[in-house]
Amino acid sequence: NNKGFTLIEVLVVVGLIAILAAITFIAVNPAKNFADTRNSQRSSDVGEILNAISQYLAVQGNAVSGLGTVPTCPTVTAIGTGGGNVNLQTPLVDSYIVGIPLDPSTGTAADTGYTICQTNGRITITAPSAENGKTIQVKR
Repeated sequence: NNKGFTLIEVLVVVGLIAILAAITFIAVNPAKNFADTRNSQRSSDVGEILNAISQYLAVQGNAVSGLGTVPTCPTVTAIGTGGGNVNLQTPLVDSYIVGIPLDPSTGTAADTGYTICQTNGRITITAPSAENGKTIQVKR
C-alpha cells in the first residue's frame, strides 16, 4: 500500500494555484496602480505651482509679466530653467514655494514636465505626461 499523491492530484493543485495567482495579479494590476500614483503626484504638483503663482500675483505690484514670457493659451511653454522655458525659480522659490515640483516620470530642472499658459490673466498649468489617458490641468 503506497502512500502519497498521484500525479493528477499534484497537477490539479498546481493548476489551481496558477489560476488564483493570475486572478490576483490581474485584480491588483500594479502597472495601473503605479500610473495612478504618478498622476496623483502630478495633480498635486500642478495645484502647488498654481497656488504659488496665485500668492505671487496677490502681492500688490506683482503681475503675470514678472513670471517671464507666459504665452497665451492654447500655446504653452514648459516650466523650467532650460532655454525658452518659463523659469519660475526666481520669482517664486523661497517666498511662495519651497521648490518647483518635477514630473515624477520626466521632470528635470531644465524642463519640469509641466507647462504654463494664460488667457485674460487666468493662468493654466498642465501636466502633459499624465498617464492612462487622463488630462491634468488646473486654471485660476
